[in-house]
Amino acid sequence: MDVGTDPLKLENQLCFAIVTAARNVIAIYRPVLEPLGLTHPQYLVLLALWESAPQSLGELADQLAMEPATLSPIVKRLEAQGRVSRTRRRDDERVLDIALTDAGRALRTDALRVPEQIMARVGMDAAQLTALRDGLAPFAAGRG
Repeated sequence: MDVGTDPLKLENQLCFAIVTAARNVIAIYRPVLEPLGLTHPQYLVLLALWESAPQSLGELADQLAMEPATLSPIVKRLEAQGRVSRTRRRDDERVLDIALTDAGRALRTDALRVPEQIMARVGMDAAQLTALRDGLAPFAAGRG
């Protein structure tokens, strides 16, 4: 059997390519986000809140495809940084709403430079990144 067509060769596995790419993408973002005082998961939370805030912890977890138990410590760290607030809903104290603070809203201005910096780091333009993202859509849809 030709080594290049071996269906069980590690380098031929889509799953391996995606997992490796995901780790590398996070590593590419790290030096861009560090000056903003953010980790990649914190950045994702803020992106979601900049689109729509406040959101319940459950809504935010669904939007980010994360478990609430995984998301909760990330939100707590953002709260400790003064970027979000967490409050219980008056009509249902089981629901925890996450809102942006003034500092969290202000950070959006600095974050506007993140996509441009990422494009420069990977040597791709917006159209190429959009095509790549759209090509991953079947894998992000949660089929299974």
